[in-house]
Amino acid sequence: MDQQKNLILAIVLSVAILFGFQFFLAPKLEGPKPPASQTQSQPVPQANKPAAPGTKPETTAAASTAIPRATALGETPRVQIKTPRLSGSIDLVGAKIDDLTLTTYREEPDPSSPEIVLLAPEGTEHPYFAEFGWVASDPAVKLPGADTRWTSSGETLRPGQPVTLTWDNGAGLRFTRRYAVDENYMFTVTQSVANQSGAKVSLFPYAYVARKGEVPVSSTYLLHEGPVGVFNGTLEDGYKYSSLSPGKPVNFASTGGWLGFTDKYWLTALIPDQKEAVSANFQHFMQGQTDVYQADFRGSEHGLAPGSSFTTTDRFFAGAKELTLLQNYEDRLGIPLFDRAIDFGWFWFLTKPIFLMLDFFYGLIGNFGLAIMLLTVIIKLIFFPLANKSYTAMSKMKQLQPEMQKLREKFGDDKAKLNQEMMALYKRVGANPMAGCLPIVIQIPVFFSLYKVLYVTIEMRQAPFFGWIHDLSLPDPTSFANLFGLLHFTPPHILAIGAWPIIMGITMFLQQKLNPQPPDPVQAKMFMALPFVFTYMLAQFASGLVIYWAWNNLLSIAQQWLIMRRAGITRGGKPVKT
Repeated sequence: MDQQKNLILAIVLSVAILFGFQFFLAPKLEGPKPPASQTQSQPVPQANKPAAPGTKPETTAAASTAIPRATALGETPRVQIKTPRLSGSIDLVGAKIDDLTLTTYREEPDPSSPEIVLLAPEGTEHPYFAEFGWVASDPAVKLPGADTRWTSSGETLRPGQPVTLTWDNGAGLRFTRRYAVDENYMFTVTQSVANQSGAKVSLFPYAYVARKGEVPVSSTYLLHEGPVGVFNGTLEDGYKYSSLSPGKPVNFASTGGWLGFTDKYWLTALIPDQKEAVSANFQHFMQGQTDVYQADFRGSEHGLAPGSSFTTTDRFFAGAKELTLLQNYEDRLGIPLFDRAIDFGWFWFLTKPIFLMLDFFYGLIGNFGLAIMLLTVIIKLIFFPLANKSYTAMSKMKQLQPEMQKLREKFGDDKAKLNQEMMALYKRVGANPMAGCLPIVIQIPVFFSLYKVLYVTIEMRQAPFFGWIHDLSLPDPTSFANLFGLLHFTPPHILAIGAWPIIMGITMFLQQKLNPQPPDPVQAKMFMALPFVFTYMLAQFASGLVIYWAWNNLLSIAQQWLIMRRAGITRGGKPVKT
């Protein structure tokens, strides 16, 4: 096959992949939205309360409109939560963890931007909370529930300063619940029950995390958001909110593991005792016209004879999906596959190492943009032998262009003879007509893996580069249409082509000039259009990815130019006279 046709085929395939990636996987650009738990003005219909596993939802009358968050928090007594990274409270009515703000993350890069609100209480527009408790085999046993008023041993929960809640059912059962929290996002919940009655009682410990209303998710297939868990060492992340049918829970039996809800950057996860056999569920039910999504587990049955007691310890993670932190919990607490809460995708074995390298370089130089550029250099060094062989072969092809043109003129009407003579020419000088495909083929998996890293890892969120790039995970915010901000108007989306995509297009054009040019005018025009096509497409991609592509092009240009100089080839493909 002719070398130009091979190269065109590789580029056309790359364009097709990028177009498909852009329209089917890449997220749609939308304006910033406030977290669901902060918008409190929409009406909320009649509702039921989420239920303990194995019980039916309890019907309650809800207000016709959602109340402000501050109002909901002021309606019941609370234990405050104060850590270096969290603020919030525990509702003493029901002992729910239903108020949580991530104090080290904000909605926008601006330091004055509101902090990220993760959990919200009942009565607000989008309640999101966790609850722990007991279920009895005998429904006549009085147990603490959502309306139980607990007594607290302290007013504030801090790292190293746990609080203990107590409640007596008045019939010989005394319940205690001890909350502890570390300096990050992990709560430890220790539940105890003492049987001071004259009869044996059988109890099952449970926990659930529930969220109500429409859950905002990213408009892309690139990322899983919704129910997630690990059961018997297997990751289950194939269920979306939309795939859970009301009244038809998805059940799992497991020893240990974890389950909860994952957002793009945030996670809530219930983590039972890793030696405990549990029955877990993802379920969806309706409260009037309101959707309720619940992830829950129920532990094994424990019989308490008169005068005995039982204690169980579970954990609850609520915070940012930071890889090193999740791995630390996985190793230290024995939580299986906890780092897989970050959706590195099917090719996590490639995506995750790329992130780890970027994170390591960031620790050295303090800038993720520079870390991307350093990673690009490392990748170029790893693939240097292959790329060097490819560029050497391409240089030979460029040197052969005058001879190839003569053969076309001589055998233009005899395609079989022309191909035979060209193959003989390639063999004589050691040229490879497929050489031009290799650099593109090498770049594609790295491109997609880096895009995944930029999109799913919270470390890349709001990570600045230099100048006008304040968030490497978002597209370049400038546009040539308003002279990159010199003219004070907002161009239409179709003209949102920033400075870095243009730089990338220029480097692609320069690299193209070093390659053998197709003799066919139609092919030549197609090649000339490619830098413009890629510039337009990549303008909507994360700026970190565009910086990678532009820097990779520059390194490739330098490598190819040196090889051509060493081979004694000028821009026109003629030998250099010495």
